[in-house]
Amino acid sequence: MEIEERLPLLEEILGRWKNEVGNDYVGYKNHVYRMIHFCLAQRDFDSVAREKIIIAGCFHDLGIWSNDTFDYLPPSVALAKDYLWQNSLEQWIPEIELMIGTHHKLRKYEDMENPLVEVFRKGDLVDFSLGFVKCGLSKSYIRSVKKQFPNAGFHKCLARTASSWCLKHPLNPIPVLKW
Repeated sequence: MEIEERLPLLEEILGRWKNEVGNDYVGYKNHVYRMIHFCLAQRDFDSVAREKIIIAGCFHDLGIWSNDTFDYLPPSVALAKDYLWQNSLEQWIPEIELMIGTHHKLRKYEDMENPLVEVFRKGDLVDFSLGFVKCGLSKSYIRSVKKQFPNAGFHKCLARTASSWCLKHPLNPIPVLKW
């Protein structure tokens, strides 16, 4: 699988969020690049599926910064919906909402009508686990993607955000996990 150094749609969407994401921007952008590559490496996709993966990838964690919260799935979904409406892609809302809303599902997502949801979940899991969970991808490919798009503090940002959340919400320590 080829590593695409620049995805124009990703650059366009995330570029609008550079100031809001602030010091975490490079780390988040590289995370999005990595997880999109881990999605696209699972099989061949047509241009529509690729675009859906890129859009969902850009928005999937943005609620961390837009709403300053670790309970970021609902605000991330809302941002994606707004983007889709503004770009006359509202017919994609149900699928992209599932992709974002279940990307931290602990068990396999089984729905033959929405296969991108499981692809997306696996792509994020490979990156979230730092490549320890491979989801069928080769160690060398994961290593190459990580080299091309370094972590740049993304996992430290997640740990910092999660720690802060847990101190404030001890009875709901990890709101983004789904069964």
